[in-house]
Amino acid sequence: MDLKISGKTALVTGASAGIGRAIAKSLAAEGVRLAVAARRRELLETLEKEIGARLVIIECDFMREDAPQTIAEAALAGLGAVDILINNAGGSRKFALDTDEAQWSEAMTLNFTRQRQLTHRLLEQMMARKWGRIVSITGKSEPEGINGAFCAKAAMHSWSKGLSREVGKHGITVNCIPPGRILSEQILRNYTPEYRKWQSEHEIPVGEYGQPEDLANLVCFLASPRARYITGAVIPVDGGLRKYQF
Repeated sequence: MDLKISGKTALVTGASAGIGRAIAKSLAAEGVRLAVAARRRELLETLEKEIGARLVIIECDFMREDAPQTIAEAALAGLGAVDILINNAGGSRKFALDTDEAQWSEAMTLNFTRQRQLTHRLLEQMMARKWGRIVSITGKSEPEGINGAFCAKAAMHSWSKGLSREVGKHGITVNCIPPGRILSEQILRNYTPEYRKWQSEHEIPVGEYGQPEDLANLVCFLASPRARYITGAVIPVDGGLRKYQF
């Protein structure tokens, strides 16, 4: 299927590894020109070599207060315009009952506030061209305990739905993808091989953890004109891990 995004431009945050890296490679394979942002420049440079095309490389710590402005300005300067924004930065934050306010603030800033700020810095130029795609990689809605990232991702879902209702008339769609167990640095760091095997056999209907490309395929579709009538949606890619239908 021709997704009709060849020649479009995209900014992918958290692109140095895992899901973000796979998304960048998949978009590049569709002919999209890319700006990629992450803390580890060396990994972005190896990504550029793997893709075999020039990327706008943006080394930036997402927690910096000026990160949204820095990333947006660098992407616009390098690409001329940003048609597609992939919000992918973030990380799990498992908390206890006595977790302090600083940790909560960090979790919400990293997983919600910076994504919102970056998006709003790119909205005006999307609206001016009457076309845009915003896809945010979020998180599951069945937390087994208190996790600051899950709370922030729930905020992302609510904000994205509201935003979709404001910008649809400008040809812009806004969607979220909560991953299930997708193999990545965080997954390999947080879960033992024994637990991954047990969960694959007992909790994931398709019987295995997903690959980053499984999620990247959906991102490419949602970023395309073919998905013009899908907006305000939360579409999990989890092999059936969620236990409820909505």
